[in-house]
Amino acid sequence: MSTLRQDSWFPIRFPVALLLIAGGVFSFLPVLGVWMLPLGLLLLAVDLPVLRGPISAFIIRGRRKARMVMNRWRARRR
Repeated sequence: MSTLRQDSWFPIRFPVALLLIAGGVFSFLPVLGVWMLPLGLLLLAVDLPVLRGPISAFIIRGRRKARMVMNRWRARRR
């Protein structure tokens, strides 16, 4: 993953991020899906410092929420 963050990958990373975001917008089509939007934003956050804070906060909140759901699920199984 660190290879993808190198500056030499910018000409590839930026258009791919924009294509993923555009594909996420057209998620009503069969092949494209909502999964493309967050992936494109993650790639775009590598190049745009403005997005790093909100994307990091979203990832942290998502991990916390997933951990809470897993703990509840494990507690119910016991």
